[in-house]
Amino acid sequence: MNSDIKKTAIALGSFDGLHRGHMAVIEKAVRQKENGLRPIAVTFKEHPQKYLNGSTPPLIFSGIVKERAFKDAGISLYELDFADIMRLTPEEFFEKILINKLHAAFISCGYNYRFGINGTGDAELLKELCEKKGIEFCVAPKVEFENEPISSTRIRQAILAGDIEKANMMLGRPFSYCEKVVSGDHIGRKLGAPTINQFFPENHIIPKFGVYISKVEIDGRFYRAVTNIGIRPTLELKAPRSETCIIDFSGDLYGRHIEVFLLKYLRPELIFEGLDSLKGQIMSDIEKARLYEEPEIYGREI
Repeated sequence: MNSDIKKTAIALGSFDGLHRGHMAVIEKAVRQKENGLRPIAVTFKEHPQKYLNGSTPPLIFSGIVKERAFKDAGISLYELDFADIMRLTPEEFFEKILINKLHAAFISCGYNYRFGINGTGDAELLKELCEKKGIEFCVAPKVEFENEPISSTRIRQAILAGDIEKANMMLGRPFSYCEKVVSGDHIGRKLGAPTINQFFPENHIIPKFGVYISKVEIDGRFYRAVTNIGIRPTLELKAPRSETCIIDFSGDLYGRHIEVFLLKYLRPELIFEGLDSLKGQIMSDIEKARLYEEPEIYGREI
């Protein structure tokens, strides 16, 4: 092997959402920078379930948010095509991908990591394979929330139930999405509360319909906001969307990708008798958003 090839510290996992449990694995690899290794998070371009049973769980994050999360974690992202490796034995995956292709000198994974055809390899086998090659190996400790292991499945369940504060605690940061601002029907502007309209990408998780306290990042500055996710039954819209009223901001954001962070579920979507009653409710929601105190520390129960 060429001695000039940069050796790597590999973190293995699915990493959808990059929650606190995932970060325990990532941080093990990132610390290997001190030993001259390049940290890499190895995962799949598409969820393995697409090939195993024809359906995939909705994504917790994608696009800009996903790229930024890995960058902030200090690790490069390397995505494999599951179809290309799904028939490799655990030993073949270890040798062909982790050793020959990625030049691993350190490997970390979670306690429940599986690899190789039909998930026949586990953390114990990976440890044995690493020992034979003289590669340092580490299993990250189980990270729990409310006495159960944190998982992407639990986070999806919380988001779909509107329990966004619980999801955020497991993620270790507020759930967010960063999509292009598109033109709406300008009803919010007529009500004195202009909104930015965004649609979720295909197969992205859509939070429980309703109104959320949120915040928005614009040019490095955060603004408190109120976000409605759904179809706005009063106006009989058909396609679900995110509509966010940004408090104390005025400006043209059309065509820009704006990141919206959901902080607290306020109420379900309601049907109003007219625009006057809708305006009154919007003003009430805005006031609640102004008064909301965001937790300063995610990643632990408060």
